[in-house]
Amino acid sequence: MSSTTETMGSAERWGRLWGARPADWALNEDRQTPTYETALQHVRLAAGQRVLDIGCGVGAFLRLVAARGAVPHGVDASEALVELARTRLPGADVRVGEMENLPHHDDTFDLVTGFNSFFFANDMVAALREAGRVARPGAPVVIQVWGAHERCDLEAMKQVARPFLPPRPPDAPPDPDLSQPGALRALALEAGLAPEAEFDTSWAFEYPDEETLGRAMISVAGLVVLAGPEREEELRQAIVEGLARFRAANGSYRLENEYRFLIARA
Repeated sequence: MSSTTETMGSAERWGRLWGARPADWALNEDRQTPTYETALQHVRLAAGQRVLDIGCGVGAFLRLVAARGAVPHGVDASEALVELARTRLPGADVRVGEMENLPHHDDTFDLVTGFNSFFFANDMVAALREAGRVARPGAPVVIQVWGAHERCDLEAMKQVARPFLPPRPPDAPPDPDLSQPGALRALALEAGLAPEAEFDTSWAFEYPDEETLGRAMISVAGLVVLAGPEREEELRQAIVEGLARFRAANGSYRLENEYRFLIARA
C-alpha cells in the first residue's frame, strides 16, 4: 500500500541539506563499510537478487551489493547525492524520491535496507510500511539506527553543533530513543513487518587528519547550510576543537559508536 499525502514531505525537507556537500559527505559514507558488512552477514544475498537501499546517499552500500553480483537500486532525498551515486554505479537504478511513498512497485525486492535513514521520515511507520510494500513476501528489511547515546562518540559533535542550528520549537516533542529495547520492534510491528533478529554492533569512524574531519563533519545533515557561509569556518573549528579528545598522537581521529539493527520480514 502507498502512503497518503499527509505522510509525505521528508525528501523536500532533507534533500537540499544532505546534498549540500556530496563529496564531503562521501568521506563519511565510505567509512561505514562495517555497518554494511554486518547487515550482509545477517541476510542471504545471492547473485541476481534485487536490492533497494532507502536513503542510499552516494551509493557506498550499493557498491558492495553490486560486487556480490546482486542488482542495486537506491532512493534518496537529495538530487546531488543521487547524481554522485549514479557516477559511482553506472547503470544502476538510483532515484530521487520519498521514503514514505517509494517510486517502486509492490513485491519487487529481495532485500530492502535503511542505514540511519528511516528516522528522517516525517512518519517512520509509514516509511517502514513502504519498505515492506516493495519487498517480496518474506524478504528481509534491514533497519539500522544509532545505539545508546553514552556509547556514541559522535554525540560530542552534536553538542558542539547545536548552538549553530535554528532553535528547536518549544512545543516540539522529544526525539524518540530508538536504541531502547523494543523500540524498533514496536515500530516494525505497527508497519506490518515481522521482527526477527535485533542486535547491537560497534565500530569506529577514522579520519586521517583535522582537515578531513572538519570537511566530513560539516557535511552531515546540511550543517554547513544551517550554519550559513558566514559561520562555516567557526563551525568547522568548533567541531575540531570539540573532538580534540579523540585525536591520536599522529593527528588522526577515531570515534567509536554503537549501532542497533533490527532484521524484519515483509
